[in-house]
Amino acid sequence: MSANWLTHLFNLFFPHLCLACGKNSLQGTAITCFSCNRKLPSTGMHLMQENRFTDRFFGRIYLQAGAAMYHFKDGNQVQHLIHQLKYEGKSRVGLKLGADYGKLLIQSTFFRDIDVIIPVPLHPVKERKRGYNQSDYIAMGLSKTMQKPWLKKGLIRTKYGVSQTQKSRIERYENVLQSFKVGQIDALKGKHILLVDDVLTTGATLEACATKILEVPDTKISMVTIAIAGTN
Repeated sequence: MSANWLTHLFNLFFPHLCLACGKNSLQGTAITCFSCNRKLPSTGMHLMQENRFTDRFFGRIYLQAGAAMYHFKDGNQVQHLIHQLKYEGKSRVGLKLGADYGKLLIQSTFFRDIDVIIPVPLHPVKERKRGYNQSDYIAMGLSKTMQKPWLKKGLIRTKYGVSQTQKSRIERYENVLQSFKVGQIDALKGKHILLVDDVLTTGATLEACATKILEVPDTKISMVTIAIAGTN
């Protein structure tokens, strides 16, 4: 009995399904089927110094560079992938998407001089409830293909707050500004830091994190997310 035959038999009874549509079977380490992969709405922002991502932080934070990999819309494949990553325990989604994005970022002149990667942290209580921080896995994936170190404790979340989903940008920023502290100051001094999160909405959390990081002497900040919400 061949190995391929056994693989097909296993997939018949225990299908490895696409995490975007939940229907089509996958092979190997893929997380999306061919059909869904073709529909993923790439932004190309990593090739633009100014774009919709950087525009959201204009007058708020000085970014060396900023980009999101995909456009996020209600019901699209990207939303399904993010849902699997955050709420269904599929941490490998973050690892794979981060690694894929890292391959693109190292081809961009705007991200080549990154020194260290820092994920937006969860509060320890929330991380224990979820089982992991999704941004950690994105950072790990980026680290693998960009060949840059990532620091889980580069930032620490000290305040356990309620959901930010229904708050305005200003309300989010005021609520989270005092929620973070730098955890490894010496490791960040003089570094160009890549701050990482899953989705950019208003940018209040990323802004608050960047504000804390930029208090460390001689630091520069860039940001990436897997997705950006809002009108294309």
